[in-house]
Parts: sequence; structure tokens; C-alpha cells
Amino acid sequence: MAALKTAWNWRGRLAKGELGAELIEFALVLPLLLLLVLGIVDFGFLFQRLEVITNAAREGARVAVLPGYTSADVTARVTNYLTQGGVPVGVGNPVINVNSVTVTAGSKNVVSREVVVTYSHSYMFLSGLARWFGGSFSTVPLRGASTMRLEGGS
Repeated sequence: MAALKTAWNWRGRLAKGELGAELIEFALVLPLLLLLVLGIVDFGFLFQRLEVITNAAREGARVAVLPGYTSADVTARVTNYLTQGGVPVGVGNPVINVNSVTVTAGSKNVVSREVVVTYSHSYMFLSGLARWFGGSFSTVPLRGASTMRLEGGS
């Protein structure tokens, strides 16, 4: 009987002294944990878009070097690839440039086409949080470029 009474007194003291301490600690740690998880998700979207933009530039360069295709065809192929890759395409975003360049390979000059795709990526989660603290963590320019030799060129 004495052991049961001692156990009951100990339980009562524990409940009075530390009741809710875990809840307060969880409330302090939860915002940091959410910031970390949402930051990981945001940077995951950033790297996914960077890969799609790089591949879109490669696809555009492939179309640009084929005979009979124009810059409008290149722009359409890049835009289609970005849309299929899940990258939102809007007015002025992305910027697609098709340039003729000469690449020196050893002692030979090779006529090539370069396609540069520049996309302005907007952060979804982190930009809202940065504004609360007076920061400007809203967009970052992503750039994908690809150069290919002209088919039938010298």
C-alpha cells in the first residue's frame, strides 16, 4: 500500500511540474521544421525546372541546326518542351534566343547555332516568408544553353 501511495504522489508531482513542456517545445520547433521542409521542396522545384530548361535548350538547338527550320520553329519546340515538362510559360517568360556562332575545332571553324533559354523562376514558399522579414527572395534567373553544329555546314 505504501508503494502505491508513493507512486501516486510521484505521478502527481510530475503532472504538475512538467505538464505541457513537450507541447511548448514542439510549438517552438515546428516553424523551423516547416521552413526546412518547404525550403527543400522549393529548391527541388528549382532544380527540376533547371533540368527542363537545359533540355529544352538542347531540343531547340537540335531543331535550329536542321535544314528548313526557322527561329519560330525553334521557339515553338522549346515552348512545347517546357509546357510538357511542367514549367509554366507566360508572357515574356522564357526568353529564347537563337544565334549563329562559329566554333573553332582545332584548326577548323565550324558554323553552329546556339539556343539560349532564360527563365525567371519564382519561389513559391520562401518568397512569402522572406517578405515577412523584409527580404526579397522572390525570383532567380535560370539559364540553359546549347550549341550544335549546322547540318550540312562546313
